[in-house]
Amino acid sequence: MSTSAYTSYLTDKLGPLPFCPGCGHDPLIKAIDKALVQLQLPPDKVVIVTDIGCIGLSDRYFVTHGFHGLHGRSITYGCGLKLARPDLTVIVLKGDGGCGIGGTHLLNVARRNIGITLIVGNNFNYGMTGGQHSVTTPTDGLTATTPWGNVEGPMDICGTAIAAGAAWASRGTVYDKDLADRIAEAIRQPGFAMLDIWELCTAYYVPRNSFKKKDLYELIENCGLELGLLVDKPRAEYSARYREAYETGKKAARPRREVEPAFTNALGRRTGIVIAGSAGQKIRSSATLFAEAAMFAGLTATQKDDYPITVMTGHSVTELNVSPTPIEYTAIESPDCFVVVSDEALKKVRQRIGKLPETCTLYAEESLELPETRAKVVRLPFVRTARKIDRLSIGIVALAAVLRDTGMFPTDAYAKAISAFQKGEVADVNLRALEAGIGLVATRLEA
Repeated sequence: MSTSAYTSYLTDKLGPLPFCPGCGHDPLIKAIDKALVQLQLPPDKVVIVTDIGCIGLSDRYFVTHGFHGLHGRSITYGCGLKLARPDLTVIVLKGDGGCGIGGTHLLNVARRNIGITLIVGNNFNYGMTGGQHSVTTPTDGLTATTPWGNVEGPMDICGTAIAAGAAWASRGTVYDKDLADRIAEAIRQPGFAMLDIWELCTAYYVPRNSFKKKDLYELIENCGLELGLLVDKPRAEYSARYREAYETGKKAARPRREVEPAFTNALGRRTGIVIAGSAGQKIRSSATLFAEAAMFAGLTATQKDDYPITVMTGHSVTELNVSPTPIEYTAIESPDCFVVVSDEALKKVRQRIGKLPETCTLYAEESLELPETRAKVVRLPFVRTARKIDRLSIGIVALAAVLRDTGMFPTDAYAKAISAFQKGEVADVNLRALEAGIGLVATRLEA
């Protein structure tokens, strides 16, 4: 990239700017060019992001990077670029129509203070699609969709952004002699900065409303609005704060749960296990420890959980896959082992139990009234056994019984997972639950 002074950031390879005669976008784009010349930013460090609409025709006329996306979404693209590449200068161009369609994005970029510059070419209608009314169309304004006069109140774009927390906002017109200076000032801001630039749509709004330059200024006055810098309250920019918080949090983060194989296994194929219990019974955490135990035995494992939005009430169902080979498809269409330990769980999985194949073993709490099933049923006193240890240990008890009965890998691997990833009294309780679950099956086999 050349280090000589840049005299223009616009290219003449595409011919003149493509706007209608007298359109306010033309002087606005030229003012942006003058602002960039003032700043002398490397073109490869600048991105012009445009919205759908007439102003969206402009990004390709700049020698900078350009990005053109969906209607109302230009702010989101600009924010994504800034977060991914904080070294870039990101300038977002959109119309009043895009501000209406993407209103929530305007609110959130102002609230978060992401360091992009937003320039709104505000001409009170959708010029590209035929002059329909927009969120800034003045009351009584005539448009293609308000032929008898607009009955809505216009949106104050700057006021909306300021209310959401914008750190820097300015309102002006394309006739302002200092427009390029004001744009350069906005681009220099470290956080979010926006300019609401009022202009004329000579194709639609001007003819329908006999609207001229003097009417533009009268409208501003009649709406009780001010021109110039409206707010300048610098605060920390979002992406910088985010990275700082990330680095701080990373230092305080818990170390990863490392699992190195230490046991053998007797599994010749992928095996699917479903365990169904109630919320609060530690079903998911018991299943996670089982999966980690399988990994200690040299197997791969996947886990999928199903539970309601409520806490400590409702069902808790987990599906586990364990396999000697990589698992590419995680759904379990035909379980090899199915465990149900509570009435709430039974309500959730009753139909599924009725469809279990003969190849499946159903491990059920002895007190449950099961539906008809082709599966092989093994009834065990899970609830009574868990109560002797801790009522929340029922998941460990049940999965320990499954592991002892199937012999897919050593129960010592489950004990290692519990000891490695749980602390103090919790691990002690679960190790006792493991032994109790093993004992249930051992007693049954001896009988």
